[in-house]
Amino acid sequence: MHRIKSLLVSSAILFPVFHAVAQEAKPQDTEVWEPVPAIVTLGTAASAPSDAIVLFDGRNLDSWVSDKGGAAPWTIKDGAMTVAKGKGGIKTKETFEDFQLHIEFRTPEVVKGEGQGRGNSGIFLQEFYELQVLDNYNNKTYSNGQVGSIYKQAIPLANPSRKPGEWQTYDVIWTAPRFNEDGSLKSPARVTALLNNVLVQNNFELLGKTLYIGKPFYEKHGAKSIALQDHGDLVSFRNIWVRKL
Repeated sequence: MHRIKSLLVSSAILFPVFHAVAQEAKPQDTEVWEPVPAIVTLGTAASAPSDAIVLFDGRNLDSWVSDKGGAAPWTIKDGAMTVAKGKGGIKTKETFEDFQLHIEFRTPEVVKGEGQGRGNSGIFLQEFYELQVLDNYNNKTYSNGQVGSIYKQAIPLANPSRKPGEWQTYDVIWTAPRFNEDGSLKSPARVTALLNNVLVQNNFELLGKTLYIGKPFYEKHGAKSIALQDHGDLVSFRNIWVRKL
């Protein structure tokens, strides 16, 4: 009881002090005016924001090369580029670390195959880390390999797939891994991804680079390309842009 009385007395003494401090404070004391965020002109459904790097606008593959070396071999038709089956993947000429990526894809309208053999491709973030592209509309496969997954690492939070032949959209926030001078990992890569405006990866920390067999691990690297996979299916892409973060 004595302790409670002491606390009440202390509160009574301190309240006027706190009240006086609050009275002296002004709203302007916590206003920050610098730096001023850059103004960005919004894009449209078919165009990028004003500060974005356009990687593909439907006209040419000037920003891309073959992952085997030389010119990008994929075909362009009606504003989209499509995998040239058997000729290999493509990757950006420019390299990136942290970025925001927007990319649209379409799996074939005529369904062939099942599981991983149906509308399969992939978006390789910094060349090593695969965000899966797959036709998962009424198509069952292993959960950490379906569309929206970080392949063989992270099961997507949902499956908001559209029907085969319909355009779908990925919006990705990528934080690159950082390494110490000796090659050891300083901080892992992280990814947030929305598929068709639905969150499928929420700041997931990657365990390492994508492997088809075995456990993922990291190897030291710096800025790398964004790459698209030739998995043998005629998957198309359009409206690709990136903002460096």
